[in-house]
Amino acid sequence: MTFTRFTPLLLAACAFVPFSAAFSTPAAAQQKAKNIIFFLGDGMGPTTITAARIYRGGEDSLLHFERLMERTARIKTYSADYQTTDSAPSMGAYMTGVKMNNDVISQAGARPIDPSKDGIDQCGANNGTPAVTILELAKARGKATGAVTTTELTHATPASTFAHSCSRDSVYAIAQQIVPGGAGYNKALGDGVDVLMGGGRNHFTPRDAAANPKGRPDGRDLMAEFAGAGYYVAGTRAGMMSAQPGRKFVGIFSATSHLDYSYQRRPEQPTLAEMTGKAIDLLSKNPNGFFLMVEGGKIDHALHDTRAKHALEETVAFDDALQLAIERMRAIDPGLQNTLIVLTADHDHTMQINGYPKRGNPITDIVRDYASGEPKKDADGKTFTTLVFGNGPNRPDVRADVDSVVAQSDDYHQETGVHKSSETHGGGDVKLYATGAGSAPFKGTIENTQVFHLMKAAAGL
Repeated sequence: MTFTRFTPLLLAACAFVPFSAAFSTPAAAQQKAKNIIFFLGDGMGPTTITAARIYRGGEDSLLHFERLMERTARIKTYSADYQTTDSAPSMGAYMTGVKMNNDVISQAGARPIDPSKDGIDQCGANNGTPAVTILELAKARGKATGAVTTTELTHATPASTFAHSCSRDSVYAIAQQIVPGGAGYNKALGDGVDVLMGGGRNHFTPRDAAANPKGRPDGRDLMAEFAGAGYYVAGTRAGMMSAQPGRKFVGIFSATSHLDYSYQRRPEQPTLAEMTGKAIDLLSKNPNGFFLMVEGGKIDHALHDTRAKHALEETVAFDDALQLAIERMRAIDPGLQNTLIVLTADHDHTMQINGYPKRGNPITDIVRDYASGEPKKDADGKTFTTLVFGNGPNRPDVRADVDSVVAQSDDYHQETGVHKSSETHGGGDVKLYATGAGSAPFKGTIENTQVFHLMKAAAGL
């Protein structure tokens, strides 16, 4: 009876309201995205998100990106040749829409050369074809572009936005691809990426046996070449803070290797949130909009080392960067009517929450009983931690009791099942969160390559 009475009303409504309007999404989801900010938590699988949430605010809390980003999806992460991807082809899939082999940097059909000799390009001719990245597409449309990371600037994730190579280890060749006017420059970047921040200055500076033993064997000083191309060049947080709009900027904040972990960061290194805020300040002055990639890369490093506390601290720092970005963009673009923000991970890891710990127990602690609060024991009568890894370096031949104070210390390495020198990636799906202009289609279980196409469509690139 109710259906019979309601049907004419529904039909009448449909006669006057277009179908698309009847099922419309919020205005921000319908606008073209003039700006895109892509956040990549390297290795930030679902367990890491859950553990970081509990670590930060308890079981019933939410991380900022869980609370502020309403669109969600599950992402399949396999590469062209492996069930379990490494960071290069996964980030390449997000940036180009093409499935690639492990170790390959945005180079379709390339055969990986493993390893590259001492960081020198060994790819040879006719080894794949450069796959156009969304950063390159944005640059071609007159948008400002940027890449920010807590890893080396030449590392797999940032490199996949602006470089093309058969090997992620060809770090010197990757570095020269982003220096305008120099040999090996990637001409698809036009007049150059507008903002670059990360670590690994040795890949840009001449080798010196005593002072810079991991420097460039070709003797080029790419930092000087950046300056010659008009970039403002900085090596410290203070230098970054002094950068002003209207000039391209490169900041490389460690002489060698990646940036520090958050909890032990030297004062001359900026936080990921500070780098993100500065990048937005510099890029948002372009009237055509911008594309910015932000990577929390040290999450992955901590998980490889089975140091869960570090991984959770890095995830919290990554979450802070996302919150700052949304607040900054809402001030520039109220309601995010012209801005798409996407946050995801490139792959999972083998960390798991196990053993029925009581609610409220610190996530980095040993497992404790709900009723008594006393430590629970394994089948051999030994205590164990809530967080464990499927594989990695800390697998004792004979298990001993795990001390609660030790387990919660900064440098504790969680125990593992399979013994390996370094913990591996996991092959499971990862989560994606999106908000703002063009965010509505980010839903369901999708291929990582589809993320590129959705971003491209949202921005009309």
